Amino acid sequence: MKAFTLFIALLVANFALAQQDVEDRDDNPITEINKNLLKIDIKEPLLQVAVKNCNDFKPAAFEGGVAVYKETLRKFMYDYLNSDFYVLNGDFTFTLTVDQTGKVTHIEGSPKVSNSTYFFDDMKYVVRRIKKSWVPASCNRQPVSSQIKLKMSFSSIATDL
Repeated sequence: MKAFTLFIALLVANFALAQQDVEDRDDNPITEINKNLLKIDIKEPLLQVAVKNCNDFKPAAFEGGVAVYKETLRKFMYDYLNSDFYVLNGDFTFTLTVDQTGKVTHIEGSPKVSNSTYFFDDMKYVVRRIKKSWVPASCNRQPVSSQIKLKMSFSSIATDL
C-alpha cells in the first residue's frame, strides 16, 4: 500500500512540475511580433494569349470556371504566401503556361522589384498546389500550349502586435 501511494504521489508531482516548466519557460526574452495584413484582388477576366495562325482557337478553361479558379487561388495565397517576409503593394502580372495536357508548366511574374524573387517563388509554389487540371486550349480542334495572364493588386499593412 505504501508503494502504491508513493507511486501515485510521484506521478502527480511529475505532471504538476512538467506543466509549470512549460508555462514559465521563455526561450527568447526579446520577441518582436509583426503581422502583415494582406489584401488580394485578382482581376477578371483572365487574359489568354492566342496561338498564331489559328482559325479556330478555343482558350484553356479551368474545371468549374474562372470564378472557381480565382477563389481557389485566393484561398491558397492566404494559406501559403509567406507575407511576413515581404510587403506587397501594387499591381503584379503572372503568366501561366498551360501545356497540351492541361498542366501548368511555367509561371512568370512581373514587374521585377526589390526582393520580388521571394514573392515570385512563393507564387510558383501556390499555383502548383492547385491540383485541378486545366482543359487545354485548342487550335483547329488539336490541344495546344497556351499562356494565361493573371493581373492582381496587392496591398499590405505591416503592424506590430
